[in-house]
Amino acid sequence: MHIPSGATTEMELVTFREALEAANTPSPDYDIQKWLYVPNFYSEYRYILGTRGEKPLICIGINPSTAQPDNLDNTLKSVERIALGNGFDSFLMFNVYAQRATDPDAMEKTCNPLLHRENLEAFRYVLSLSKEPAIWAAWGTIIEKRPYLPQCLQDMVEAGQAQNASWYCAGAVSKKGHPHHPLYLRKDEKLRPFDVTAYLDTF
Repeated sequence: MHIPSGATTEMELVTFREALEAANTPSPDYDIQKWLYVPNFYSEYRYILGTRGEKPLICIGINPSTAQPDNLDNTLKSVERIALGNGFDSFLMFNVYAQRATDPDAMEKTCNPLLHRENLEAFRYVLSLSKEPAIWAAWGTIIEKRPYLPQCLQDMVEAGQAQNASWYCAGAVSKKGHPHHPLYLRKDEKLRPFDVTAYLDTF
């Protein structure tokens, strides 16, 4: 279980670029040829966790939990399975907000603009890894937990538009149009197009 130890505004954040440089430096804890883990240590926030490849699927949840390289939780095991089953050779787990919390109800009540800015920087980097970025919307109903989350997502959508990204979902959407969370999907679930702009108009 990960319960935030305090507000991220009270912490000294490692910028994404600093964290990326460290993540590309050999680590005794995991194989950096296989994993992209930013920051490359367990902390109160996480920008990116995934595998390296030529054709990654970018999966977007709401906030990170406890997963680390070689120690994926059930959500990320499902993400990897769906990515490989849809013709991708790797996955990159990303989140609308970077604060770690096992229980989304423990997320901070107010958005930390600095953490959001660095998370967006990380997202632009992830988008740059593909000529045609593929993004899997996979946050479920959890986006309703905090009022700042839709705006954070809006910023990400705009970043994706600048890179001509394509959005997808998997499984049934909710009555309110929320895309399905990765858990409890069939192993052979196929991605299908998701109109994220129309979705954001519902908020």
